[in-house]
Amino acid sequence: MHVEDLLRLESLDLTLLWGDRPQLTREISGVTATDLEDPGRFLQRGELVLSGLVWWAPADDEAKAERFVAALGEAGAAALLAGEETHGGVPDVLVEACRRHGIAILSVPVHTSFRAVTDTVYLRQWGDLSRRPAAPYALPENVRAELSRLLADGTDPDTLLTRAVAHLGTPPAYVLSATGRTIARTPTAAPLPVSRAAEALTATTTLSVDPDASPYGQWHLHLPEPVGTPPRMLHEIAEVLAQHRRTARRRETTARALASDLLALIDTPSSPAAPAALRRALEACGLADQDPYTVITVKGEADDDGTLDALTEALHHLTDRGFAVGRLPTGEPGEATAVIGTSAESGEDPIATALKSLWPTLQSRNGSVPFHGGMSTPAATPQLLKGALTQARYALTAARSEKAQGTAASTSRLTAIDELTTLDALLTGIPSDVRTAFGIHALGALADATNPSHRMLLETLDVFLTHNGSWARTAEALHLHVNTVHYRIQRVEMLTGRDLARLDHKLDLKAALLCR
Repeated sequence: MHVEDLLRLESLDLTLLWGDRPQLTREISGVTATDLEDPGRFLQRGELVLSGLVWWAPADDEAKAERFVAALGEAGAAALLAGEETHGGVPDVLVEACRRHGIAILSVPVHTSFRAVTDTVYLRQWGDLSRRPAAPYALPENVRAELSRLLADGTDPDTLLTRAVAHLGTPPAYVLSATGRTIARTPTAAPLPVSRAAEALTATTTLSVDPDASPYGQWHLHLPEPVGTPPRMLHEIAEVLAQHRRTARRRETTARALASDLLALIDTPSSPAAPAALRRALEACGLADQDPYTVITVKGEADDDGTLDALTEALHHLTDRGFAVGRLPTGEPGEATAVIGTSAESGEDPIATALKSLWPTLQSRNGSVPFHGGMSTPAATPQLLKGALTQARYALTAARSEKAQGTAASTSRLTAIDELTTLDALLTGIPSDVRTAFGIHALGALADATNPSHRMLLETLDVFLTHNGSWARTAEALHLHVNTVHYRIQRVEMLTGRDLARLDHKLDLKAALLCR
């Protein structure tokens, strides 16, 4: 599909603002919606860029539009489709910037949704299963034709699966996610608990639908009962489901771009995002009026999509909750963040409970890479989301600091901020280099653990503080005379410059010991 094909579609009612023949004949590889000022790192070559122009204001200088369009040009965007709703039209400065950079720009009227544009592009790119030039098929021609129509109509996966196996007598069949979530099942298939479904993923009657996806984003076709179906036919059914999956992933990519725009607003370093812009971003992500909101940040393998897929898959297990998963502009490689719509239940947080029970299953999908998460307390209003994001990132640092018992290796863990109720737990959320620096400066000369005398004094200090400053209990625990304990503590005070008769100085040194 080429850019000029969009202009021929009366249903979209797009208007060409600028573009010559070379621009209009560019091939379209996909669609991305964004309102970031610099969207370059989220784009792939050949994509259409949909923008509501929320990032631009009439008072802005030309340089802002220039930077936006330059990012599109560097990424190799096919064209810019600019929405008219925000400003009542498309700014001239944006059109001129597109002209300078050789990028076609089309206006999208108010009555045409970005979803309509996205669906139109991907429907054209699907092709028709029944027209593929290949060797004879195992699936009957009438079945292939029906499945092709269902794909074009955007049919739900339950119907698609049921019709795909109907000519086999509609045996029990499932489409399962990487963690055992049932995505689709035939009417003859009984509900499958997640634990049993996860076991079924290793069965010989299970076929991968999308083997090129990340370990967390794969779908699987599972037939629990042998039906004597030729393997080639099952592979063709899996290919039909794979086409549906690829379409879902394209929509997911668009949704992630919108979520990243929302996260960029929340993570604004200078001041909280303007309420109107934040409200529009939440609405674009389908999260309007779903407050209070919970924020979760996770860290996995430093790849393109694995962590995003893992977090998305985990949140799909939460029933009746909207969420938006994306990347923070300031996030580390392999980090993903989500905003979750939260109902105001009382008692233990059901989100934390559900995700904690799922965490071992998530980890098992890619056992070589620890998977950590941090979760905030609910933010009562959108304006409190920045604080919730800070909480989630702090809790993530705490989770990453947790070591597996008896080893120095990090253990996969989800930590909620309200679990950090002790000094030790609180300190785990501080970056390790900051903890180390604090310990060195607070302990002074005692921080040199290579000195045997200093190691002895540190042990005495630790026992003394553990026994609440009791001279007698410390002496008993160390099998020392009380006078020896007095002498050692005096040495500690001299080397650290602290007075252990004072509570604040005791807390300083206790924190320093915990930071080692």
